[in-house]
Amino acid sequence: MNRREVLRTLCAAGGAALAAGSAEAEQTGVVVGERDVLGVLVDTTKCIGCRMCEYACADANGLPTPDADVELGPDRDTSTTEWSVIKKFETSAGPVTVKRQCMHCLQPACTSACLTKAMYKTPEGPVTWRASKCMGCRYCMVSCPFDVPRFEYHSAVPKIQKCVMCFSRIEQGERPACVSNCPAEALTFGRRTELLDEARSRIYTAPDRYVHHIYGENEAGGTSWLYLSAVPFEEIGFRTDLGTTGYPMYTREFLYAVPLVLTIVPPFLLALNRATRRHEEAPETGGEG
Repeated sequence: MNRREVLRTLCAAGGAALAAGSAEAEQTGVVVGERDVLGVLVDTTKCIGCRMCEYACADANGLPTPDADVELGPDRDTSTTEWSVIKKFETSAGPVTVKRQCMHCLQPACTSACLTKAMYKTPEGPVTWRASKCMGCRYCMVSCPFDVPRFEYHSAVPKIQKCVMCFSRIEQGERPACVSNCPAEALTFGRRTELLDEARSRIYTAPDRYVHHIYGENEAGGTSWLYLSAVPFEEIGFRTDLGTTGYPMYTREFLYAVPLVLTIVPPFLLALNRATRRHEEAPETGGEG
């Protein structure tokens, strides 16, 4: 292989790497900080554990009706057939019921890990899943710090199942089904900036009622679902070790390195292989003296 062929091979590999790097940069799905996305404020001091949000979610999304006799314990979790669940905790202030579902992160780890953009962060805020693009790798499940996406292991045509914040309803100007059907008004839907103002106002006007922290304001880079609580959040099952950096930021260097490894190394090895092969096949020019 001559010098020109080597340069052509490496330049082609470099171009492919740059293109792949751009695709990965777009794939991280980082939401601009000032974008005023939609979200929901959950005031756990108002939740009465009626589970109307669960039934509304199931009805709006064509899911099976939740079991009315299920025990509301701390170990309840979302599933492929229950995108929203009420959990119950025994805390320092007594029993507390808490609604849990996808947190719809501002910088979702699931979208940055998704190789085909099946997991998608909409401009409005909700994180949705697109079946036509999914290849079933389940990286979204591994990457989620809140352990939300669920995979239909026993289905012939498996899907990733999780709350999508009733995005189809939002597109029609409606509120998410759970918000519209909460009789205790524990759920408030609106622009995230306005929800943060409302949360701060509630803490300011009733400082003895709330822990002075809004969960989701900064956790994992911020989430579209925000929570108020009367007890420390670790007492009601929330992770408090997530930090304030969006998870895609931790993996950005790795994501940029992957296309370089996949595109530059193989052509480079191919070039070496060709050069070696041609050297081995070249006839000897020397002779005995």
